[in-house]
Amino acid sequence: MPQDRRNDYDVTNTVQVSNPAAVRDAVHELFFQTFPGTSFDKLWLAFYDFERLFTGRYPGYKGCDTTYHDMQHTLDMTLALARLVAGYERSVEPPDKLGAARAQMAIITSLFHDSGYIRHEERDKGFSNGAEFTLYHVSRSADFLRRYLPDLGLAKDVGISSMIVHFTGYELDVDKIELDDPRDIICGHLIGTADLIAQMADRCYLEKCRDRLYKEFVVGGVAVENAAPGEYMVRYKSGKDLLQKTPAFYQQVMRERLNSKFNRVYRYIEVLYDGHNPYIEAIRVNITHLVRILETGNWSLLRREPAFFLGIANAVQDIEQLVAKQLASFHGSAIASDNPLVMPV
Repeated sequence: MPQDRRNDYDVTNTVQVSNPAAVRDAVHELFFQTFPGTSFDKLWLAFYDFERLFTGRYPGYKGCDTTYHDMQHTLDMTLALARLVAGYERSVEPPDKLGAARAQMAIITSLFHDSGYIRHEERDKGFSNGAEFTLYHVSRSADFLRRYLPDLGLAKDVGISSMIVHFTGYELDVDKIELDDPRDIICGHLIGTADLIAQMADRCYLEKCRDRLYKEFVVGGVAVENAAPGEYMVRYKSGKDLLQKTPAFYQQVMRERLNSKFNRVYRYIEVLYDGHNPYIEAIRVNITHLVRILETGNWSLLRREPAFFLGIANAVQDIEQLVAKQLASFHGSAIASDNPLVMPV
């Protein structure tokens, strides 16, 4: 009887994706197999700096306080990306291969794709939580990469990395991102795909959406926002309401993004797993489970309590207070959003 998947393990239940060293070692093994003899030094340093940034030990930064976009999410996504890169490299002809340097750039970009949620001690003094940057966190991540990569000796990667990170968000239309080398576009497709499939395949994705993502959306002005004097627009009334809209998001937004915008690159995972795709299979399990809950109204089926992997001690209590304050600030008439499926995760 196989062991039940643990809350903070990847889709194969073999890598603890809350543990930077465990993910680093798994990525190292994939990188070594794919690019034998290539130095892992800069990637090792990037993992080291990622952990410092998210745990509040990187100079000038406060650490992670977003409870959905926490350290586990980024590590889970980075592992998925490394697997996609390995599958891609084994599938294409030599002229189309990414090569070690480009793959290294993509992996480092994935490690810092949510760095824009981390508050800077000086520049962000007027903000109380990283979720306040939700609508423009990807641009902030691009800014971080522009500052960070030269310190790593990778100034040559700044231009591409700061563009392909936008494949993880909705601030730019990915169809309009122009890059000279089609392999850089492939990197963007791989990164955007890894970000989506890792979080939606998370064993506790449904609980995290209800209990954590909704709160980030409130603080970030996504769930409810001022529409006009005396009016406010409601996209998501509650965490449950967010989940009630998730099947439509999956059908109408995510599948189109994966299949059309990102050209179905999720298939490259199958190269590593004998034609199976554990991420897509786990996503289907999550969505099927959610549909069952919505049909029966039995919310007690969502009972997992995943751990938090944050860098600020009181972050969970702080965001609870911010949510209550934000919701209490809305007065007047509520109007329903005509586009409730925008989920900038």
